[in-house]
Amino acid sequence: MADDKSFADRVTGPLKNAGEAIKNAGAKAAENSQAINLRVLEQAEQNAREAFAAMRAAASAKSLSEVMEIQGNFIREQSSRGMDHVREIGELIAKFGRDVMPGDKK
Repeated sequence: MADDKSFADRVTGPLKNAGEAIKNAGAKAAENSQAINLRVLEQAEQNAREAFAAMRAAASAKSLSEVMEIQGNFIREQSSRGMDHVREIGELIAKFGRDVMPGDKK
């Protein structure tokens, strides 16, 4: 009878361990997804604030050339900000991937 219990443990033990690993990975994935979603919302809020600031500045401009300068500055800054946002989200995703993958954590 002891051999039966031992055999059952040998068969079900790895399955239980795999189930726990999948459960933990799922929880971690949900946590990571929540962090990314929150950061994307924060970035969208920042972009909206910057857009409204540029619109206010353009609305109070004294000349068309000043409006064009404000618009050009906004577009350059928004482009740079967008690249920074994409890089930041990419780094978050890569970090989450490294955290989940077994092996060397460099």
